[in-house]
Amino acid sequence: MSNLALIATLLVMMALAYHLGLTRSRAMAAEHDVRMHSRPGYYGVLVALWCGLPALAIFLLWSFLAPQMIDMLVTQQLPTDLVAGLSDRELQTFLRRVTALAEGRGVAGGGSPEELAAAAHMARLQTIENFSLVALMAVLVVVGLIVARRRISPNWRARNQVERVIMIALAASSAVAIFTTIGIVLSMLGEALKFFSFISPIEFFFGTTWNPRFSTSGASNQGEFGLLPLLWGTMMVSTIALLVAIPVGLMTAIYMAEYAPPWLRNVAKPVIEILAGIPTIVYGFFALIVVGPFLSSIGDLIGINIRTTSALTAGLVMGIMIIPFVSSLSDDIITQVPKSLRDGALGLGATKSETIRQVVLPAALPGIVGAFLLAASRAIGETMIVVLAAGNNPVLHANPFEAVSTITVTIVNQLTGDMDFASPQSLVAFALGLTLFVITLGLNVIALVVVRKYRQQYE
Repeated sequence: MSNLALIATLLVMMALAYHLGLTRSRAMAAEHDVRMHSRPGYYGVLVALWCGLPALAIFLLWSFLAPQMIDMLVTQQLPTDLVAGLSDRELQTFLRRVTALAEGRGVAGGGSPEELAAAAHMARLQTIENFSLVALMAVLVVVGLIVARRRISPNWRARNQVERVIMIALAASSAVAIFTTIGIVLSMLGEALKFFSFISPIEFFFGTTWNPRFSTSGASNQGEFGLLPLLWGTMMVSTIALLVAIPVGLMTAIYMAEYAPPWLRNVAKPVIEILAGIPTIVYGFFALIVVGPFLSSIGDLIGINIRTTSALTAGLVMGIMIIPFVSSLSDDIITQVPKSLRDGALGLGATKSETIRQVVLPAALPGIVGAFLLAASRAIGETMIVVLAAGNNPVLHANPFEAVSTITVTIVNQLTGDMDFASPQSLVAFALGLTLFVITLGLNVIALVVVRKYRQQYE
């Protein structure tokens, strides 16, 4: 039985258990003429949980451990001389080919005799494993159903237990995001420390030259890994993008929230938000094919040398891309400002524009700052637009009309191709990713400070 069919069967059994628990609680209340502690639906849900949660836990644990156990048993059955002659990577490749043969998928060359024999043994183990899993889950489902159904009584606090399970599920969902963040940071930190065993942190953070030589011959002659050209390129492109997105997005939000008639707002706002759904690769092609040549031709007319791929090209297109982030969020925040504030300002004789500048915008400032910082984080982390439109020139200069390289582009370049992931040329990508994380964390800290300051003033 496939995993999907097994889960579907388990869900059907939980639905049946819910119905049995519901019926049992109603029958007990009618038979003994007593008032049950909880509503019948809670008893049904609790019986379904007793029926399904243990089986689901076993299924998840089994799905994680069973493939590893089968690989270990198959490896133990292989000839000793065959295993001794394979490296760890070759052994993993061998096991993947055996798994493909055992599951009926073809492999290149049809498989050697050793692979076919191992595949037959693996197929037998998988059959035993599937029957064992189904039998164990069936036993847990039946036992849970019987025990929970027998426990139904007027004093059984079903509602409290169901709510406790819901609270645990909500806490676990929240923990997923926390532990995912911690895992990402720790993984980047570990690889970044390996990189700093090759390259000095001072040389990395304060170096002004980026020139990795892609050599894996030891710690010497590895090239130069100065971060400043990449950091400056990232800040230049992001600044240009924010100079485009923030004024346009904020003015769009003010117009939509305060001036636009309802029919125009209902049409224009969804159209603007479509920009957020366009893939960034499309923006990259648009920058490379349309915006870059257009800016270059404008530069030729006024006597300025503007390269087709430059910081200006990437920044302008990136600014267009993040306009919806600023306008949509700012619009939602502005419309949430209490109407009493507007009425009070207008009642004191302020004009509509004065009310917006001196009352509405200060009241909505925490949310607007959050929208700006979200746009800044989006600009700093953008990849495809700068890959195609920035020019990939890691040189420290202040001319926005020339090509630059950013941190995200360099991460792509360093992790592209067949490279040794133990070399500093690959490990530097994790140090760059950690740097981006710290920058984003700094933006969030600034946002919290600003929001806390102004929230106390207007609440």
